[in-house]
Amino acid sequence: MPVNERQLAAFTYKHATQIPFDTSPRHLAGPGDARHVTHGLAAAGWTCTSDPLSPEIVLRSPDHRYSMQFDPQSATSAWWRLQAQPTRTERGWYAEFGELVPAETLCRLTDALIAPTPTEHVDPFQVLESAGWILESATAARSPDGMCHVHRPTDEGVWRSSWRVETCQPGYETPMGPRIWHAFVDESMPEHLVGAFAAALADPAPLQRAMYDRPAHYSAVQSRSLLTPEAVVAAHSTRLEAIRAQTRAARRQQRAAQPAVTPATARAVRPAVRR
Repeated sequence: MPVNERQLAAFTYKHATQIPFDTSPRHLAGPGDARHVTHGLAAAGWTCTSDPLSPEIVLRSPDHRYSMQFDPQSATSAWWRLQAQPTRTERGWYAEFGELVPAETLCRLTDALIAPTPTEHVDPFQVLESAGWILESATAARSPDGMCHVHRPTDEGVWRSSWRVETCQPGYETPMGPRIWHAFVDESMPEHLVGAFAAALADPAPLQRAMYDRPAHYSAVQSRSLLTPEAVVAAHSTRLEAIRAQTRAARRQQRAAQPAVTPATARAVRPAVRR
């Protein structure tokens, strides 16, 4: 399901009429535009299987293994749900993300999902430490402002090795106060996807928000961006075109890897004609 001209025009109109403000840190920037996620998946060939007149959006991958659900009317605090069905060789997994997770951070994870799997190992905690986050232990890290926490519990239980991200208000004589948004990723998600999310979360580059967009917390720092509205729209279009090119290249590679059908093979598999 490619992103059509009408959908791109709607994105362009929204962002071309706004004054962008650089907003940091990223975990406090607010949700932003959900189309950073949905347009990217659509450009990779994912199809919308939900009611087009419903606020809920469900996108499925071409092989029907993966699904992404966006439900702004969810009865829980999770508006985004990403799921992978098990295969003969791989386990299934599930992840969810709260209402105020920045869309640009989430789309780094989905971009990694639709891209070829990297060969090198990625340790999410090393990614965070390299970006200046504080490692509290071998299984926990926090942002420099102390408001975003990433941990992977090792205690016994059903979800003993699952990843948890919580952005919270400062507590009173405690490290964590009321929760702003959360992410939960079960232990079976490939670690390079967790690493992509961690890298996006810890990226020091600010996110762009409109002048009157409310950030996730009042302590977020905002200043007039050097980027023009046209540059914001152009970056979105360039990303979508790169995803389309990557998807086309992957399809060509898959076709090239398939065994060629020779005349002899075709005769061997041709059913016998009944007389």
